Parts: sequence; C-alpha cells; structure tokens
Amino acid sequence: MLEMLNKALLKFMPIMTPTSVIIGILFTETFKPYAFLVPWLFAFMTFSGSLNSKFADIKTVIKYPRPLFICLTILHLIMPLLAFGVGNVAFRHDPNTIIGLVLAFLIPTGVSSLVWVTIYKGNVILTLAIILIDSLLSPIVVPTILHLFFGTTVHMNGMEIMQGLIWMIVLPSIAGMLLNEATKGKINKVLKPKLEPFSKICLGLVVGLNGAVIAPYFKEINAKLLFITAIVFIVACSGYIVSGLIAKLFKEETDIQIALIYNGGMRNISAGAVIAITYFPAAVAVPVIIGMLFQQILASFTGTVLSRQVKNYTSFGNF
Repeated sequence: MLEMLNKALLKFMPIMTPTSVIIGILFTETFKPYAFLVPWLFAFMTFSGSLNSKFADIKTVIKYPRPLFICLTILHLIMPLLAFGVGNVAFRHDPNTIIGLVLAFLIPTGVSSLVWVTIYKGNVILTLAIILIDSLLSPIVVPTILHLFFGTTVHMNGMEIMQGLIWMIVLPSIAGMLLNEATKGKINKVLKPKLEPFSKICLGLVVGLNGAVIAPYFKEINAKLLFITAIVFIVACSGYIVSGLIAKLFKEETDIQIALIYNGGMRNISAGAVIAITYFPAAVAVPVIIGMLFQQILASFTGTVLSRQVKNYTSFGNF
C-alpha cells in the first residue's frame, strides 16, 4: 500500500507543491501557528534520504571535489552576477529591488534540495556536502559579495545557522548512515520504501507552512509586484538551466548532474528573508519572499522534465 501511495505521490508532485503554496496562503491563520514544525519535518526528510548512503561515499566527494566547486561557483558567482545584470536592466531606478534580486540568488542552497535529489535518484552525499559547506560559508560569502556589489554591510549569525544545520542535516544524516552501515544495507531495502511517501507528504506540509508565512506579502497585488515576480521567476528558471548546462559541459555522472541542477537552482529563502528584513528596507525583502512563492513549483516542474527525458531517472540522455 505504501509503495502504491509513493508512486501516486510521485505523479502528484507537480500538482502537490503549487497546491500546498496556495492552501498555505489562503489559510494562513490556520497553518502559521505550526511553522515551528518545519525544522522537524526537514530532519525527518533528511533521515529518510540518508538511509541509502554510506560514510565511504563521503571520501568520494573529498577525492573528487570538482562538482562541489562547480556548484559553489554557480551559487555565489554566476547567479548573483546574472541577477545583478538583469536587475540593473529591469529596475534601473530602483536600487532596493536590485539588492533584493541579487540577495535572492546569493543566499545558500536550499535544504529542501535534498528531498528532490533523493526523489530523482541524484547524488545524496554530494548534496549533503553542498548544503553543509555552502551554509557554513554563507556568513562570510554573502556579506562579502553584497559589500562588493553595493557597499552594504551585513552581519549574519553564523552560530544560529550552524545550530539549524546540526538539527536538520548533520544529526539525521549521521543517524541514517549509521543504520545503513549497521544493517549492511538492509535498512535501506526495508525501511526506506516505507518512509518515502511520508517524506513527500512532509515536503507538501513544509511548502504549505512556508506559504502561510509569506501570505502577508501578497495582500496587495499591483503591476510592480507582478513585474518583480516575472523577473524573479525568469532568473530562478535560469538557475536550473545554467546548472544543467554546466554539469553537462563538464560531463559529470548522471547522479551528480541531478544534484547540481537542484542545488544550483534552489535557495534557502527563509534565511534570505531574515537577512533582507533585518538589515534592509522592506522593498529589498520583496524579491526574496517572491522566490519562496514558486521555488518548490519550479523544483517539481524540473523533476517532471527530468522524468520525461531520463529513462527511469537514471540517465540524462539528450538533456
């Protein structure tokens, strides 16, 4: 029954994520009080995704660090430069929106990328390494690049970021890998298939809860907001395309390509929203918050494209 549910949820993913966003926004008063559950849901998803990983896999990432450097370059050089260029063309007389657009594509990769990489058979260990290293570097990288671009000064709480990573990523990953090693892979065959449908349900819940949090920013919809939304959407799409093209250019393995596409395309928008709201005028937060509106929708659409072009999600073919 769980296997059938998992297959049904996989087909339903392209609809589930946008539906969850809409439900979260429409019923914000109902869902918002439960936003505190998001880290716990992430921890469960990380644990489930790590059950097929081994500690020996970490050595491969260390010995072959090129994909890691490629992803960090996409995240903190190529995409911010692209956002800066597009922002200066589209919002020439609106510096706050330009800063917000750059910030939206400068913040570290999204934790939920792990779920999508797991669903589409990407490299989980590489994804974990990217999330951890990128998030730990972000208190240095993000303020430095913002200062280079705009001369602004931002101080990020590195300790708070680290604590969040420990609970959502590090401990659940170690627990999953330890169980996999202790059972010699049996846990992966027995428990993981049973947990997969619940991971997808948790993702829907996370998207809905985030939708409830961002709802206040969409009470007044006007032409400027719609234009900003269109620009953010276009740049966000380019993140997936650029990551896929670069991964293919370097002729990376299929699982690494999938990991690079999702990690290069997704962002930790919650962290970006905190930075924008704390250190900048309200207008800066708008492009960042808008990114949260359709991040999971784009991730789901990307998965649909991959599933159509990749036989059994294991070979990129002509992608």
